[in-house]
Amino acid sequence: MGFFRRKKEQPTPETVWVKAPLTGEAVGLAQVPDPAFAEKMMGEGIAIIPSEGKVMAPFDGKVANLMKSKHAVIIEHASGVQALIHVGVDTVSLKGEGFTAHVSEGDSVTAGQLLLEFDSALIRGRELPDITSIIIPHGLDAVGEVTEYPGQVTAGQENVLAVKVN
Repeated sequence: MGFFRRKKEQPTPETVWVKAPLTGEAVGLAQVPDPAFAEKMMGEGIAIIPSEGKVMAPFDGKVANLMKSKHAVIIEHASGVQALIHVGVDTVSLKGEGFTAHVSEGDSVTAGQLLLEFDSALIRGRELPDITSIIIPHGLDAVGEVTEYPGQVTAGQENVLAVKVN
């Protein structure tokens, strides 16, 4: 008599909401003047044309990687979803000049916590774009569909990406 058996609940995918790590205008990756980002070779995501030089944690997580030149950081969510925040284009060439890190690899961070600061005037003065890519890297088992939310954003307030977790 199977009438009273409970239906097995199918787990529903969790969504990781990625808050704007910078204040500015969120735009599609196609606007990033670097094919690795614009053509989504590294992963799905969104870019922000910054109006200030502060990068905040997009969600609660852990600093999985902080580039030696402090121009990029990877934050990992408990679900396994990672977000690469890459300030500017070719900014690795600055070798850390104009960048200040406020976190170290392995640190636990909370959404809205200050991760990095950068000098936009210095970056643009070296004729480098300061547009910042927020990438959900390819190849992560945890990642399903990624949805973008462009528009004017304030760091730590609006969501710029929704990531379905497998």
